[in-house]
Amino acid sequence: MIRLIDLEVYKAAMEIGDKVWEIVEMWDFFNKDTLGKQFVKAADSIALNIAEGYGRFFYKENKNFNYYSRGSAFESTSCLKKALKRKLITEEDNLLLRQFFERYFKLMNGYIKSIGTQNTNELHEDPEDYQREINVDLDDLLTID
Repeated sequence: MIRLIDLEVYKAAMEIGDKVWEIVEMWDFFNKDTLGKQFVKAADSIALNIAEGYGRFFYKENKNFNYYSRGSAFESTSCLKKALKRKLITEEDNLLLRQFFERYFKLMNGYIKSIGTQNTNELHEDPEDYQREINVDLDDLLTID
């Protein structure tokens, strides 16, 4: 069985949480206390839900926690959009996080589809082998009106 720390989708989720922490850590108290806390909690929850699902015995439970992870990623993209609109984040960090999210969504959709479908204990993560379960258009999610 693949170890949790070796799952590419988990690594991608950890990268998002670490980058969000690095960004929010620089904000002033008011911005940290309002949007910042929510952004960090949502971003950290992406990897934490993958880990919790990984530790579950039944495939259905594992899938459910990965759906929660994906929901936290959507919440995080909303926080990113708000942070950009409020000029709390640089365009460079915005573009980098968008790349991280795009990679995460591709990996997560493939990972969810693979849970419980293999004859072995190994989970397949190659997103190229699967059609995307949902269409995630980051331009729609992150476009400021």
